[in-house]
Amino acid sequence: MKARSVGQARRGGPELGAVPGLGSLTGRGGQKSGAARGLSRVAVLVLVAGVVSVMGMAAGCGGGSAAPVSTALAGAAAPAGAWPDPNGDIGNTRVGPDSVISAANVAGLREAWAFKLSGPAAAGVSGIGSLTAPPVVRDGVVYLQDEDANVYALSLATGKLKWEYPVNVPEKSGPGPDGVAVADGTVYGDSSTSVFALNAATGATRWVDGSLLTPSQGAFEIQPQVADGRVYLASAYGSGPGGGVLMALDASTGRRLWTFNTVIGQGAGVRALGLGSGGAWEPPLVGSDGSVTFGTGNPYQSIGQAIAHPSRQLYTDSAVNLDAATGKLRWYYQAVPDDFQDHDLQGSPVSAVIGGKPAIIASGKVGYVYALSARTGALLWKTPAGAHNGHDNDSRLALSHQVTVTYPYTVEPGALGGILSDVAVADGSVYAATIDLPITYTSQDSVTGNKAAGPATGEVEALSLATGRVEWDTKVASMPLGAATVSGDLVFTTLYNGVLVALDRSTGAIVYQHQLPTSANAPIAVFGNTVLVPAGGPTTSAAGGGGNPQLVAYTVRLAGPGRRLGGFGST
Repeated sequence: MKARSVGQARRGGPELGAVPGLGSLTGRGGQKSGAARGLSRVAVLVLVAGVVSVMGMAAGCGGGSAAPVSTALAGAAAPAGAWPDPNGDIGNTRVGPDSVISAANVAGLREAWAFKLSGPAAAGVSGIGSLTAPPVVRDGVVYLQDEDANVYALSLATGKLKWEYPVNVPEKSGPGPDGVAVADGTVYGDSSTSVFALNAATGATRWVDGSLLTPSQGAFEIQPQVADGRVYLASAYGSGPGGGVLMALDASTGRRLWTFNTVIGQGAGVRALGLGSGGAWEPPLVGSDGSVTFGTGNPYQSIGQAIAHPSRQLYTDSAVNLDAATGKLRWYYQAVPDDFQDHDLQGSPVSAVIGGKPAIIASGKVGYVYALSARTGALLWKTPAGAHNGHDNDSRLALSHQVTVTYPYTVEPGALGGILSDVAVADGSVYAATIDLPITYTSQDSVTGNKAAGPATGEVEALSLATGRVEWDTKVASMPLGAATVSGDLVFTTLYNGVLVALDRSTGAIVYQHQLPTSANAPIAVFGNTVLVPAGGPTTSAAGGGGNPQLVAYTVRLAGPGRRLGGFGST
């Protein structure tokens, strides 16, 4: 497929079925919007909102719809800085590079520009919206991917479109989060069925491969990580015996270097449903020790099957540490064996140092933060985050037939609870945004629950990196889905109802709030004098229409005449 420059015309997946109490979940135009793994995010997002192959990569594809629109506001400072990797740096710390935004100037944030999607991509995927991944910013250019797998390159200074790589195929699992990585002048991304590499300057295709997955290995929906000449990515919703697949590709050619199955022979509980298991969808951690660590998803089995046929289901709900060059297993840590509550350990692992030794911080919808030895995977500490109602160990107890479930059965964290977005690590603290949403199961056949058992709220917490002790815990009125992001003495995130918030890192006090132009459920980027917010409009998307999706740049004025920051360009 050819990229389109400014001025050129721009122009399904397996059935989810009916979720009890919700009705059938459909995507745009009545198309079924995801595979079973999508129940983790789609079903409950729709609950909260109150509503219940081949990519087509031919040159010149598209339907002739209107191009995206960039709008600039007078009086705001030009954006400056860089967010070079999906989580800010290769260690996934989510600390704003060179950020000058602090409690002293955050009130001065002003909108500099907005890049608004149009056409089919603006309609979004039902219940999810159009933007679910963070942008990447290098050399004065912002790179962004939407839920239709389209890639955009924008001028950081103005928000104007430089080129677009149109795919126009809605994500078929999850859906998303999608997103791109950029290294050595190349943009790497994926659609549900293909992986591609683009010239970062022009959008021209360097290579594309639609043969990396078999149908039973699921679909791509991950934001890749690129380091040392390798592209690391994974599939989700793998229904075959090996579940979802972790893999590495040669960055120059796209040649597959190795694969690793996240399931060692599916248990009877998973086979009975055929929904898929394991896999990964958040960027992995590439270590300085020659390793790569992924956080994996759950086995997707019903309560009845998990109790009748208990199995550890390795390596689901795990931190999996592999040799980066060969894909050989070095160690794993499984947080939840025989999971039947959709408690993924999907979060991006984060590089840290504890007691002078290398460590890895893992997290996920299980609602715990784990500190692990980077060398052995040994548990250093674990701490619950957010609301828990006493059912955390039910899956583990089922392994030895020590649990009896009676209905209705309400769990918290539920299928959308716990830590859904990535955590941040800075200056001896871990910052986590958690979702408090209990889910009720009404029968043993349910996989992700049948109905919400309360309002969807959340918390932002700070934990001691050394011990896991809770330093502070602040309640928020809506689900915090923007990922915890550190800038100076602040930690930022966004709320599902479309609010950008900043909290004091010392006390947890909310010191800044700003209403966004639409609702949001994507990680943000904070760097230099800039906050980039992908606001994809998930709440209105859930109602069947577009959500005015846009990427918005907010800036503060730099102190001192002629101040410049790394990564800023005037293109």
